[in-house]
Amino acid sequence: MGNIVDILILGAIAAVAITLGFGLKALFTPGDAARSRSNHLMRLRVALQAVAVVLLVAAMWWKSTHGA
Repeated sequence: MGNIVDILILGAIAAVAITLGFGLKALFTPGDAARSRSNHLMRLRVALQAVAVVLLVAAMWWKSTHGA
């Protein structure tokens, strides 16, 4: 179980980093469409960060109650 959670956490962190990169690229691209896309990507990044935090908290709780 621990290995699956570790992989999920790493995947969530990678997804946040990739979304941040795309969002920053769109932020510095001129035009209204790019601004809208940047806003959408940054909201997606916040949601992915929330998922990553929930996974981290769940993993720490699991390891503290079931031994690591």
